[in-house]
Amino acid sequence: MNRRNFLRNGSLAGLSLTAISIVACKSENPAEEKAKSATGDDFSLNETTIDELQQKMQSGALSSQSITRLYLDRIKDIDQSGPSLNSVIEVNPDALTIAAAMDEERKNGKLRGPMHGIPVLIKDNIDTADKMQTTAGALSLAGNIATKDAFIVRKLREAGAVILGKTNLSEWANFRSSASCSGWSSRGSQTKSPYLLTHNPCGSSSGSGVATAANLCVVAVGTETDGSVVCPSATCALVGIKPTVGLISRSGIIPISHTQDTAGPMARTVRDAAILLGALTGIDTEDAITKNSEGKSSTDYTRWLDANALKGKRIGFEKKPQGDNHHLHALLAKTKELLKQQGAEIIEIEYLHKIDDLGKHEYNVLKYEFKDGVNKYLAKANAKVKSLKEVIEFNKTNEDKAMPYFKQDTLEACEKLGGLDSKEYIEALEASHSGSKKILDEVIKTNRLDAISGITMGPSCSIDLWYGDRWGNVFLTTPAAISGYPHITVPAGTVYDLPVGISFYGSPYSEPTLIGIGYAFEQAAKARIKPAFKPVFEA
Repeated sequence: MNRRNFLRNGSLAGLSLTAISIVACKSENPAEEKAKSATGDDFSLNETTIDELQQKMQSGALSSQSITRLYLDRIKDIDQSGPSLNSVIEVNPDALTIAAAMDEERKNGKLRGPMHGIPVLIKDNIDTADKMQTTAGALSLAGNIATKDAFIVRKLREAGAVILGKTNLSEWANFRSSASCSGWSSRGSQTKSPYLLTHNPCGSSSGSGVATAANLCVVAVGTETDGSVVCPSATCALVGIKPTVGLISRSGIIPISHTQDTAGPMARTVRDAAILLGALTGIDTEDAITKNSEGKSSTDYTRWLDANALKGKRIGFEKKPQGDNHHLHALLAKTKELLKQQGAEIIEIEYLHKIDDLGKHEYNVLKYEFKDGVNKYLAKANAKVKSLKEVIEFNKTNEDKAMPYFKQDTLEACEKLGGLDSKEYIEALEASHSGSKKILDEVIKTNRLDAISGITMGPSCSIDLWYGDRWGNVFLTTPAAISGYPHITVPAGTVYDLPVGISFYGSPYSEPTLIGIGYAFEQAAKARIKPAFKPVFEA
């Protein structure tokens, strides 16, 4: 698809190459020491992992309660004041109580698994049957307290995780306006990049990305329709996994598209992302597509973490250079060389122009499915608005608060459409979803590929609430999104301290292979850095 046009029509992720110059990443990580020096950030849980937290709880050095309290204080110090990142839209008033219960279970010899007692932040479009709201960042949904946990929230609770709070997002998962600014919502305001506070962190899982990057949690859950997990992960030096559609249930998540929507883990390491992914999988009777994952999913994806996983792997790269910035070209060349050094074979392929041609069909699919899905969700929700039409009217009535910057042309365009029995929808679905799968299946099979790769996105774009995001032309979110195939992004380097990620995606339910590849690359590249909370760009 022509992603620039699609993004201007209301999709989910992107960047600007016009606001900053770009240089290739360095082999060392001096930015991490620079960040520590510049911010004096000596938070005791900085860059900690799930395994390290488990070890500290097992030894008695920390408890789930003390860890949870540390993160709650960190949110107050860094997110609500200090740099004012605005990544957390609401904290869970019951978080410490949940943590205390997990500590008591540990004391009595009950351990539920690797997530036991681990605080997790989740995106504010995921239902929680507690004291927190679920609003997709929209004032029109304020007060919506779910009566039932989303399936993945239930899985997290069963795994012993502590639901720490909810993260801000691009309102309606960036499906409200063609002139939106990623990371802004009428309820949560503007989320800022922790690397450069004048820039947005991409979206729509902006808050989940920023909170994890800024060490407000160890891991977070985001959701994606097209780019909303992998883009904020890439711009925040994180690992993000957009699973095969069907691996993780979507019931209890405010929808855009039942064809493309999925939740996914966001973490600072591949191992942590793999642990969280295993906790989220499962067959849900309320989401029929999860039945397809039977026999193809795992509750332990750490089994495929292998530092030598790149040996003998055939990795496909689009023959045509990504974008026209020579510094990004240099970064990609360096990445390819590192892959070769780790034993991978680089295969040149040509396929993206075929995917680009499907862009208008994808957008039509999303518009039709958004209207259908949101109306069904709101009809059963505890929100004051009960339909998309009522959301639109609420925003008009409360324009000064709900739409102070950009408006709602995407919502209005969706409302004008018919149902899923429309000929236009049926034809668009066949062209977009089925067509993209045929293209990817053919290129993977013909070239005997283990994965397809490329730069996930370029660096983040500046915050612009008046004119919206200004996108560049380096992106690799759509092929996996439009087909429903799995996608992992891993930190590849920095660009004036702004992170850039590398993508690997492949056939349905190839998460084990992709996680292995991502882990091997991560261990070789060591490209993750802490944010510096820089207030302005320094030339």
